[in-house]
Amino acid sequence: MPEAEISVAKQVRDYLDGEPALAEAVRQGIANHSALARRISADLGIDATDAVIAAVRRYPRSRGAVARAAAIRRVVRKSRVETRTKVATITASLGGEVLQRLGDVVEELLDENSLCRLIQVSRGTVIIVDEDSVPRVVKALRDDQVVRIRKDLVEVAVTSPESIEETPGLLSLLTAVLSAQEINIVEALSCYTDTIFLLDREHLTPALAVLSKALE
Repeated sequence: MPEAEISVAKQVRDYLDGEPALAEAVRQGIANHSALARRISADLGIDATDAVIAAVRRYPRSRGAVARAAAIRRVVRKSRVETRTKVATITASLGGEVLQRLGDVVEELLDENSLCRLIQVSRGTVIIVDEDSVPRVVKALRDDQVVRIRKDLVEVAVTSPESIEETPGLLSLLTAVLSAQEINIVEALSCYTDTIFLLDREHLTPALAVLSKALE
């Protein structure tokens, strides 16, 4: 192998080693090699795209990785994709008072079977609701407690069998699949049997296409 190609191969290995989600997609055999090679070439400043593609294809797979990939594939084949449109996120400031103020409206939304998810983060609370519910949530908070409102989102949920709890790697795999197609993930969470992504509306169609292919 020419010295230049060896150098490219090492750069690609080092790059993928530092990007676990993309590396997992390569190991699973579901990464678009050409798209991934273009991304790597751009990030590393490599002009020899063909050499990058070859290096991606040769990316090593350990025995453990092969076994893990097989386990994930078994779960993936039993998973399904569900979508929801007109979703919004409200980021609120941190504090017990915020949760107290949200109590009644959260209870109401849950009683109505409306979308309502609360995620505690280090610097606040993210509330995921239908766009129509935003005014009700905002009304429950003081103006200075509302950090950001983001609308025009879609929710894509991959629902898997309960065995997913004992099968590591699905979130990494799905994230890699979306990332390889340059689909921006606004929020991501994995709870029980559901792996949920919030995306910008324009990314719904390509996300469904790539996820459906990954679940074949």
